[in-house]
Amino acid sequence: MNRRKFRSPLPGFTSTLSVTMFWLFGWLVLPLVACVLKAATLSPSQFFAAAWSSRARSAYWLTFGASATAAFVSVLFGLLIAWVLVRYSFPGRRVVDAMIDLPFALPTAVAGLVYSTLYVQSGWYGQFLVPLGIQGYNTFLAIVLMLVFLGLPFVVRTVQPVLESLEGDIEEAAASLGASRWQTFQQVLLPSLLPGMITGFALAFARGLGEYGSIVFVMGNIPFKSEIAPALIVAQLDDYRYAEATSIAVMLLIGSFTSLGLINWLEARNRRYAS
Repeated sequence: MNRRKFRSPLPGFTSTLSVTMFWLFGWLVLPLVACVLKAATLSPSQFFAAAWSSRARSAYWLTFGASATAAFVSVLFGLLIAWVLVRYSFPGRRVVDAMIDLPFALPTAVAGLVYSTLYVQSGWYGQFLVPLGIQGYNTFLAIVLMLVFLGLPFVVRTVQPVLESLEGDIEEAAASLGASRWQTFQQVLLPSLLPGMITGFALAFARGLGEYGSIVFVMGNIPFKSEIAPALIVAQLDDYRYAEATSIAVMLLIGSFTSLGLINWLEARNRRYAS
């Protein structure tokens, strides 16, 4: 029996596959493997002492807690902003839509410097917030505000296309059947929006876990109080404790992959339930 070799109508499969595999292994897999191998130079007791010390645990709690809080806030406000941009027409709409992407292009160090000058006691915001007991500088709130600024565009850009694909007729049909606005949102719109919201949460959460350049300007980098895990890694590197630094990085990787795996499982489960 003659077997005809399948040929793709599009050329360049070999070259594009080579570039893809080079990027995957050369820029992604190998650096992660090198990080794990460097941490493996420590004995199990040394690894545990470096990666699970009281200082490291405090940094983990602050990093994951602030990232999750900021991602949740970003989902709420990102959904609201995406809704306004899609459902309403107003003067300057295109300008607002373009400014959503500003955190993507703005250097994080510049963003951190600007935020630190705004929320200090003598800043434009701080002079009103500090007398009310709201400390937007060198606190947990400062880190959350900074991460919301960086993570909000991810949510808007993942939810916005979903809203654009939803026709307004389904909302009118639900209203004609006697559904309230909340019932329409909860039972008609939310099931379609939820996968995009989960994806936006995952992107904002992952963005927050690795952020360092902007956070150093709004936190005091005080151990057990305002020190995030990336800052602890930098502190270990400054002391030439490279294996200890990579052990903390490995713990961050484990936590990140676990969190993202759980989020992806929830997203897949929601899609199966919706279908």
